[in-house]
Amino acid sequence: MRILIAEDETDILGLYKSALQQRGHEVVAASNGEEALRAYEESLSVDDSGKRHLSNFAVVVLDFKMPKKDGMEVAESILKLTPGQRIIFASAYVKDTLLKSVKKINRAVELIQKPFELRTLVDTIEDLEMYAMLHEFNANNIRKTSRLNDEQLIDLTEQVYEIIKTRISS
Repeated sequence: MRILIAEDETDILGLYKSALQQRGHEVVAASNGEEALRAYEESLSVDDSGKRHLSNFAVVVLDFKMPKKDGMEVAESILKLTPGQRIIFASAYVKDTLLKSVKKINRAVELIQKPFELRTLVDTIEDLEMYAMLHEFNANNIRKTSRLNDEQLIDLTEQVYEIIKTRISS
């Protein structure tokens, strides 16, 4: 897989990159949100009319809190360019991140709770079944979020949290 990872702690970013490369993945690393978005935009193919097409990144892993642009801002920009892009957030605050993802980008995202083992990162990226489950959940539920009140959004977030709890706790 070709993977874009954005993490502002350089030592940690190096560990992520190394672990994924050892598994045969190609990794593009970014140390802040602006750098990540620039790398993503550069990955987009362009047709003869100048219109952008899909990125060649199988997955984008974003630190939730980063300088210049936070992970949610980067995700929002990426999803405007490529609505189907797979995004995984690394965050210490998973429920808050889930709620913000539903409110701001109108979809539930995959999460890895910080701190985590490198094996968890690799497993999450390579777990296409979890991605498929969340994709189906989003298709069936998230479009309704604009009509939900805060209590209903929290309930929806709890449902998503139950779906991904096994990954978070591993």
